[in-house]
Amino acid sequence: MKVLIVGTGAIGGFYGALLATQGAEVSVVCRSDYDAVKTNGIHIQSTLGEWTFKPAAVYRQAGEVESPPDHVILCTKVLPHIDRVALIRAAVGPDTAITLIQNGVEIEEELARAFPGNELISGLAFVCVSRAGPGKVWHQAYGALMLGAYPQGISPKVTSLCETFNRAGITARAMADIVAARWQKCVWNAPFNPLSVLSGGLYTSDILENQEPFVRQLMAEVCAIAEATGHPLPPDVIDKNITNTYKMPPYKTSMLLDFEAGRPMETEAILGNAVRAGQREGVATPRLAAVYGLMKLRELQLEKTANR
Repeated sequence: MKVLIVGTGAIGGFYGALLATQGAEVSVVCRSDYDAVKTNGIHIQSTLGEWTFKPAAVYRQAGEVESPPDHVILCTKVLPHIDRVALIRAAVGPDTAITLIQNGVEIEEELARAFPGNELISGLAFVCVSRAGPGKVWHQAYGALMLGAYPQGISPKVTSLCETFNRAGITARAMADIVAARWQKCVWNAPFNPLSVLSGGLYTSDILENQEPFVRQLMAEVCAIAEATGHPLPPDVIDKNITNTYKMPPYKTSMLLDFEAGRPMETEAILGNAVRAGQREGVATPRLAAVYGLMKLRELQLEKTANR
């Protein structure tokens, strides 16, 4: 299996390294960490062990790839200024499957329109992992993946990817309705990511211990949107998310880490798309809309600070 990881930060580095342990030929596209990864590879500190992942090749951009891989796995942030189609187009061949391991809801259609002849696999990571430095990835907890053909179904390539990840020591589930799975992850992301920023940097545990009723209300609004879009979620999805979060170690969300570093945040993919879907479907989302509005003000603050 020839794999190209595009966006080799914490998520791309971790899951690319796992595929490589199972014999996949994994190459990577790096930007900020290119020199470190080219020289030393990617050091993984994980609950699964500690090792260094040496990619088969390290590129600055997809246009340097000599022959199309079997899989292009896109692990970048989903941000308005990132042209995901342009990032991968040069590496995509007729038989290349495109896999997204990215946050957010309703993020696939842009890629589906751009590559109508290619299989599109949508993927979700339920993982606590962060970039610890150039070419360094710290995997703290969890790691499960949900993968499914978009817009629905389970293909042989989905099954093959899941089997490979399972052999590497994590749970990877093939999902016939991956869109519902995206909404299921949004149940956690929509409250905890923005609240970690708006609270001034609190861990998920602090947020939950002090504002569990509010978190539950935000989660309930996400569930209502999902149902209105034709993807009802399990009735116990909120309770399970609450229970699992209490079990997590103190954790800084990816959005909080981006905010603290002055980087753009995935506000639109995680929260804005959900609010707009609610408006489109006629679902009232007063709390989600309020949190979204506050996040847009926080983004404005970052922008003004950067321009001073």
